[in-house]
Amino acid sequence: MNGFDCPSSCPFVAAQHPALEFSVGQIRRVASPNDAGDVDETKRNVLKLAAVAALIGAGGGLIGGTLQALQPPIIGISSYPRSQLIDVDGSPLTVAKVESEYNVGVSELHLFDYPLQNEPNFLLNLYPANGEPPSPTNPGAENVPGGVGTHGSIVAFSAICQHLGCPAPAIAFYPPGTCPQTPGGKVFYIHCTCHGSTYDPANKAANLTGPAVMPLPQVVLEVDPSSGIIYANGEGPPTVNGHLSTLTGDYGVGTSVQLVQEAPILSCATFPS
Repeated sequence: MNGFDCPSSCPFVAAQHPALEFSVGQIRRVASPNDAGDVDETKRNVLKLAAVAALIGAGGGLIGGTLQALQPPIIGISSYPRSQLIDVDGSPLTVAKVESEYNVGVSELHLFDYPLQNEPNFLLNLYPANGEPPSPTNPGAENVPGGVGTHGSIVAFSAICQHLGCPAPAIAFYPPGTCPQTPGGKVFYIHCTCHGSTYDPANKAANLTGPAVMPLPQVVLEVDPSSGIIYANGEGPPTVNGHLSTLTGDYGVGTSVQLVQEAPILSCATFPS
């Protein structure tokens, strides 16, 4: 008799335990006397995988939140402020003050930041210094696009070159007679000594010479009819050079901003040949 065929009554061969009665290749857990029954290993593994996935998900969220916290916030403002212009001496800038203090013959730069603190702009009065109407023998301009004041000659443009972003005083206003060059037949213009770009302030700062291909953004000026106080209240396209948007890249200037006077860097040797 084969020992494996011996019934449980055999004196020398112990009866086979029921837990060993499984097919070859089948995995089964041998339960202890305290077990209520066999454990479903597939269910156990699914629960384990779910727990691991939950941990990974929590860790991923933590990592994502950490990366988001490390990314610097975008600084800027949501809209253009209405900012009162303050003169160099600290008094409100009015049309009367501009027309008495500034004219097309003034070479010193009068700059103000707008709409952000790192976006300087030129304030210009293109009317002739002698107060007479402009003519071929009396250089100047009146009723220019976007101009305000008695003669429509007060304008403001970005003081950051549209080529590679050179700011004032490297880019500056050139009064009549500053240089022998007359780009586009103009005797006064805005010129950048960095690479030679030139703009026409009497025509929306349109390009006169390259390498810049876009005009300077023009600040929208507004005059209070009762006081004559000048406000900056918007800016036209294109975007200020070096900014994804004219409204992003620094903090806003707020409800008022003061002009500063700066000596220009002028060069008659930097015009394109």
